Amino acid sequence: MIKDLFLGTAQWGWTTDRQVAFQLLDTFYKDGFRSVDCATNYPINANPADFRAAETILAEWLNAHAIQDMKVMMKIGSLTNNRSPECNLGKSFMLMSMEQYKNCLHENLDCLMLHWDNREDEAEMAETMEAFKVIRSEGLEVGLSGIKHPEIYARLNEKYGFSFYIQLKHNLLHSDYLRYKPFHSQARFIAYGLNAGGIKLDASVYHSNSVLLARGVPNSTESVVHQLKEVLAQANRNTGRPPITEFFQVGLLYASSVAELERVLVAPSTVEQWNKTLDFFHAMQQYDYRDLVTSLS
Repeated sequence: MIKDLFLGTAQWGWTTDRQVAFQLLDTFYKDGFRSVDCATNYPINANPADFRAAETILAEWLNAHAIQDMKVMMKIGSLTNNRSPECNLGKSFMLMSMEQYKNCLHENLDCLMLHWDNREDEAEMAETMEAFKVIRSEGLEVGLSGIKHPEIYARLNEKYGFSFYIQLKHNLLHSDYLRYKPFHSQARFIAYGLNAGGIKLDASVYHSNSVLLARGVPNSTESVVHQLKEVLAQANRNTGRPPITEFFQVGLLYASSVAELERVLVAPSTVEQWNKTLDFFHAMQQYDYRDLVTSLS
């Protein structure tokens, strides 16, 4: 059962402008949600001028409303937003980042999560763990995202016993859940990428600002969408529950098939999309979709 929704900010300052981001935050907060995900290098649009744009928008909203009870998960280490894994995860850099975000986000900073780590050098990764030790001593949560060798971190964590937050991609086309097997039953997982890059069940609704097109991802999903529509046609014969008509609903249901994925990251680009997400989140708690979840799995 999905218990919490995290608000994603990866498109802020790119396909989602400051005004819309403020509207999303206003509505998200009013609806009682508090978990927000951000990263130093958002948006990852290969435009150096937009480096750190998402965090700037978030900080401006927090300061404008004197918010002190948001739980911001900040991913650190990335040095550019050019879609490369170039990063600095040394102890001194991570602790410097911690101080910067404490000053920027104040009481709202809840978790520091490293972002994109392709390293295999265990000594370097051990230094990162030492940084996490200091970060935890400051009362902050710690996390991992985009890890090439989670088994090394799991082995190093035998010394520390951190209860990591771990973000992993999970959708119908790709899932990293099994790759993080060394952390199963030991970490708090957050699924992202539920929409598989922005797939639509109806190709006619793609627009120039669609995430799928903005990221340059070719729309080669016709076969999957065709099969999915057949599955949904069968499932929607059950008139005792709201029908499944959009891909984001499929993503949420698919995530719910894994018991440990109790938290999911959603990234609506409009308030209307957030309202639809919230409505279906509530519907999942009220209606039985287990037959469809089984079909998707």
